[in-house]
Amino acid sequence: MARKSRADARGDMLAGTLDMLILRTLLAAPAHGHTIAHVIEQGSDEVLQVEHGSLYPALHKLEDQGLIASFWGTSENNRRAKYYRITPGGRKHLTSERNRWNLLAGAVGRLLGTAAG
Repeated sequence: MARKSRADARGDMLAGTLDMLILRTLLAAPAHGHTIAHVIEQGSDEVLQVEHGSLYPALHKLEDQGLIASFWGTSENNRRAKYYRITPGGRKHLTSERNRWNLLAGAVGRLLGTAAG
């Protein structure tokens, strides 16, 4: 099986990964959707591409779950924008999901022979 190129890997995310990355992004500060997508893309060296068709449903779902809250503000372009911030429940959920992710990644790494140990 051929190794996936960076272009082939774009957009391939496990279920729940986008939610976790959104919550992680909002730890730093509240942000609007465009900024959230940009931070994830830049932080992954452009491997992960966040499509609006995935981002906004995820934001709405996280808000419905009480993991983030929204408010209206003014963007850096002096336009009205909806901003999102992480809630205390979102922080707790992120910690739990990080622990689950680390356990899963370690197990897969061991099976693939890439984990140290």
